[in-house]
Amino acid sequence: MTYIISQSKNASMKKILKSAVLLIAVLLGSCASQQSLQEYYVDNKENPNFISLDIPASILKMEETDLTDGQRNALESLRKFNLLAFRKTADNVAEYKLEKTKVKAILKNDEFVELMKINSQYGKGVVKYLGDENAIDEVIIYGDSNEQGFALVRVLGKDMNPAHIVQLMQAIQKSDYNGEGLGEIGKFLKG
Repeated sequence: MTYIISQSKNASMKKILKSAVLLIAVLLGSCASQQSLQEYYVDNKENPNFISLDIPASILKMEETDLTDGQRNALESLRKFNLLAFRKTADNVAEYKLEKTKVKAILKNDEFVELMKINSQYGKGVVKYLGDENAIDEVIIYGDSNEQGFALVRVLGKDMNPAHIVQLMQAIQKSDYNGEGLGEIGKFLKG
């Protein structure tokens, strides 16, 4: 009798173990199926079609600029910028379309909250953020142009909010910053 109960317990344990392993495999598979924006940056950092830069917020050189308290708070909430730009050429049109599709798929994820759309003479884009509206940790600016390619900018900070983004844009417009220190990506963004 003990032997039968023991076999029954072993069979139950095996079923539970199989179910747990299957559940873990499904969860890991679903998590791995969607590439994160950070993984996309890392995966393409060395790709010759991309220009990649990590830039401290201090590059904006806005110490001398006459800023309002709100603009100064916005500036102080910034830590750094990660820039990744795909430079489109006649030789990489197919890869451009593929990479553009990948980025747009990543940005469609529900974790990104849309702040605003951009439609200018240079191309189309979007500004999104991660976090809640009172404590944004990352702002993503994406823009593309069928002539130039596309650019992704991750603005990393601490406790930013949507008003900070507007304040920051106003502060940059007030400053004398002309893209110094951006090297190759500065040339790319100027067209």
